[in-house]
Amino acid sequence: MNRKKRLLPAGLALLVCLCFFVSCSDRSQDFSDMGGAEIPLASGIPETALPTATASGTKTEASALVSLDYSNTADGYLMLKYTGTNSKVKTQITGPNGTTYTYNQALDGSFDVYPLSEGDGSYKLCVYENISEQSYACIFSFRVTVSLKNEFSPFLISNKYVNYNYDSKVVKKAAELCSNKKTVLAKISAVYSYVIQNFSYDYTLAKTVKSGYIPELDAVMDKKIGICFDYAAVMTAMLRSQSIPTKLVFGYTGSVYHAWILTYSPERGWLTTFIYFDGKNWKLMDPTFASTGESSSEIMAYIGNVKNYTAKYLY
Repeated sequence: MNRKKRLLPAGLALLVCLCFFVSCSDRSQDFSDMGGAEIPLASGIPETALPTATASGTKTEASALVSLDYSNTADGYLMLKYTGTNSKVKTQITGPNGTTYTYNQALDGSFDVYPLSEGDGSYKLCVYENISEQSYACIFSFRVTVSLKNEFSPFLISNKYVNYNYDSKVVKKAAELCSNKKTVLAKISAVYSYVIQNFSYDYTLAKTVKSGYIPELDAVMDKKIGICFDYAAVMTAMLRSQSIPTKLVFGYTGSVYHAWILTYSPERGWLTTFIYFDGKNWKLMDPTFASTGESSSEIMAYIGNVKNYTAKYLY
């Protein structure tokens, strides 16, 4: 796959894909179709060492159509499944900071894993069924107060947007890349370098991706092509599988909606402005731009300027 040789910041608007986040009211909600809104979007690890979401059944709430398991909120997640027959169901979670996250709920009767990414405090959950066109009615609501075991818990586990397990190719590749690396920063560098050197941006998918798109990480690994969401989710899974807290971030770069990652190093704490190591300095990690721009000096300067990025959602 040929890459565009030198993509300058002026061309960043080309890096686009689709994503939908809307707010809701208590009883009903109009989830209007946002149409063409464009957004760039043997492992070597002991299986017991890989954190896995579990519906423990010790704390539950249910209705005729919804089952909620909030047994493990201290570990940074809750689990919910829908057992009805409606073909369009959305789950919204509003955290203590007031940000509302909207998800397309799984319809196959399986549990979705939702991260509690705003930390300690009160979370409100609502499940909505479609009643006509883009209008939805709330069929289930619940509030839960969360006290995390530690701030990293939501960012160390597989969830709906970053879905992997012990047998996933992303986990095995991360183990291979990090097998001889002694420090967290060395592991971060190894994973980052692998992605930007081996993945290409999928301009076709960026133009055609539909609402509700979620990367299938092993498929992305096989194709080595994707949009920003794919890049960020692959790296997030790889690093989390190495017990490195990592945030999948949606937000804006300039006026373009985009996805990137933030990660944690014991040596430096949360690397919110300095992540990519260029030989002298750590810079904000944006694997999509670095890969598509072939790490040109112009792109690296853009990535390195935290003022070009505004985070909105964390997963």
